Amino acid sequence: MTPFPPPGYEASLHAAALFEQSHRGKLEVSGPDAPTFLSNLSTNDVQQLPLGGGCETYFCDHRAKVLAHALAYHVLVEGKHAFWLDVAVCRKDALLQHLDRHLISEQVELIDHTATFAQFHLAGPAARSVLEKVIGSAIPELSEFLHMERTLGMHSTCHIRRYDLLGVPGYDLVCRNERADAVRQMLQAAGATLGSADAYEILRVENVTPLDGIDIDENRFVMEVARAPRAVCYTKGCFLGQEPIVMARDRAGHISRAFLPLKVLEGGVIPSGAKLFAGVAEVGLVTSSVLSPRFGAAIALGYVRRGFQSPGLQLHAETPEGRRLLEVLPGPSAATAA
Repeated sequence: MTPFPPPGYEASLHAAALFEQSHRGKLEVSGPDAPTFLSNLSTNDVQQLPLGGGCETYFCDHRAKVLAHALAYHVLVEGKHAFWLDVAVCRKDALLQHLDRHLISEQVELIDHTATFAQFHLAGPAARSVLEKVIGSAIPELSEFLHMERTLGMHSTCHIRRYDLLGVPGYDLVCRNERADAVRQMLQAAGATLGSADAYEILRVENVTPLDGIDIDENRFVMEVARAPRAVCYTKGCFLGQEPIVMARDRAGHISRAFLPLKVLEGGVIPSGAKLFAGVAEVGLVTSSVLSPRFGAAIALGYVRRGFQSPGLQLHAETPEGRRLLEVLPGPSAATAA
């Protein structure tokens, strides 16, 4: 029987846990026109990222429907400036095609590194001290999305990026596949507990962090997603999808649906795709659900229609076992959003 909480959950909250994330899509965009090219096609101001800087951004169509959620990092590759895009693997090929389709005369090169590099996520209050033990020296206190390159042990060079997606201090570590076993072993020897996919998923949902391909799809308007405020720049120049985004902000003054956490008051986890109701009115749907040690009950993430988003409001989810009662929780601005 799988233990509960699963391996890595408690370590993430109180020490440090290491999670395998090599399945993430890893794209390199380089060339002299790469900064403006990416900024014109994404919602954040990628063009102004300094070397060592990063940001969260969306790639959208002209309706501002999400094609991919990405983390963009300004890096040096063989002495040349480039951008590394960290994306869900299920969106990687579509994003590559989207970028290639918009290449006209720009000097831009697109490279898929997904199969070449391994990736880990080190999370917990002791994550920084674990890294310092392996590196053998102090490391700077990085703000979120800042990144650096360091050598772990004698030969394992890693790209280290600050990213607190699980609600605790976190670092993404990217290295070549042939060094992955060595990096994993060094981090474990320095005190990191190997975490399970189940623990990662619970922590993600508890922190109201949407997952592209699960909580976000190509039909989702970017402004409905909880993380939109820090992934959309309103002061940069024009970008694909800008008009409906600005209209939602300035003309409508609201969005039709919002991404919110919910507590399940009856029974266990709710199936993804379950519709939410207020009485007989359909008001949303569930996208993720887990059994949460922190809440002592099942919790869920989903999209809830305007007018039914007040914390404490009770809704019902339609499941194969019948209707189940849920309660709306405070959204990311009032919870532990990363």
